Amino acid sequence: MPELPFELEVEEVYGLREQGEDFLLLDVREADEVATAKIEGSVHIPLNDLPAAVQTGKFAPGKDKHIIVHCHHGMRSARATSFLRAAGYGTAQNMAGGIEEWSARVDPGVPRY
Repeated sequence: MPELPFELEVEEVYGLREQGEDFLLLDVREADEVATAKIEGSVHIPLNDLPAAVQTGKFAPGKDKHIIVHCHHGMRSARATSFLRAAGYGTAQNMAGGIEEWSARVDPGVPRY
């Protein structure tokens, strides 16, 4: 698979969902944030737990699995995306603007905080 751009805009992620693209939406926020607002279908592993989850196999999608990472504003997910790419997940991408932009531009039903 060709290398993918590092970031996607929220509208692009929504478009992939609407087209039925098979990707894993990884939420790297803290549990209290997920309790406040969540994008349906996302998998939650906090950023600080991600290295151990990869090392132990708790997080073990195939290395060719398309992974889109999000957080609140996009900074933690950018770090997670860099980590995943360095760990061999070359198709990991960051959702720019995080759940904040998702709520503002895609799904206003997701609470903003």
